[in-house]
Amino acid sequence: MITVFGSVNCDLVVSVDALPVPGETVKGPDYQIFPGGKGGNQALAARCAGADVQLVAAVGRDDFAGAALAGLDAHGVDLTGVHELPGPTGVALIAVDRRGENLIVVASGANDRADAGWLDAVLSADDVLVMQLEVPVSQTENAIGLAAERGATSILNAAPAAKVSPATLEALSILVVNAQEAASLAGDIGLSGDPEPFARALWTRFRTAAVITRGAAGAVGYDGADFHAVAAPRITAIDTTGAGDAFTGAFAAAIDGKRPFDRALVEGVAAGALACKQTGAQSSLPHAGPICTLADEITTGNA
Repeated sequence: MITVFGSVNCDLVVSVDALPVPGETVKGPDYQIFPGGKGGNQALAARCAGADVQLVAAVGRDDFAGAALAGLDAHGVDLTGVHELPGPTGVALIAVDRRGENLIVVASGANDRADAGWLDAVLSADDVLVMQLEVPVSQTENAIGLAAERGATSILNAAPAAKVSPATLEALSILVVNAQEAASLAGDIGLSGDPEPFARALWTRFRTAAVITRGAAGAVGYDGADFHAVAAPRITAIDTTGAGDAFTGAFAAAIDGKRPFDRALVEGVAAGALACKQTGAQSSLPHAGPICTLADEITTGNA
């Protein structure tokens, strides 16, 4: 079972010719509304990749709550751990340019009141706990500590970048970051920001496995034994929104399914690539069949 503790949002997406610079206004056609939030996205990504998933999160008492949860419910994600709180549901405002690059502003809403204590009744040693940093960092750190106490595997996608304490890293099983997030975290704890030295040093210092996603260049990871490099397949990207969440969800599903670390990396890369071929975060998430088919075609290597 995968337990996801994280954010739930509604995404308001506008297509534009070019992303605005500070002080600039750009116009687009009608906007689209998609369910989102990194917690919701990764819960659905893991479910689409074949895992049993429960989500522990917060939504507000507004019309966006139902829209944010509808797709998760339809796909069989267990939502009994989602708490309805006074105030608004989180909202992300997203602009996507013609190359598929995006610019995102998030209003946290109920996500800012998510409570790791909600996990106490539902987290077991057999679970893979998946987290991000769109809810308060202190609550995410509490969740990682609880996972360590219970003997559960914990995966932190440290996005958006924020400071995470050394004690939390020591309690964490697997860290998933992109290159920019790796550099930011490395600076906070005095490590090299280059992917391979960072991943190896993270294991040496904290006994934490590391995964660094690199967009079109694929992903690399160190599991304490080998450094793995996975090349990304060539695709025509339509929208990169949610690609990182697709990676994390599929990677977590593979870990939950007891597949080897390097195979989990490959399935994550495949899922991230497939997610770039459609618009929206949750609407673009691929299912297990296409993920495995593409994963079988992807090149891997050890260093």
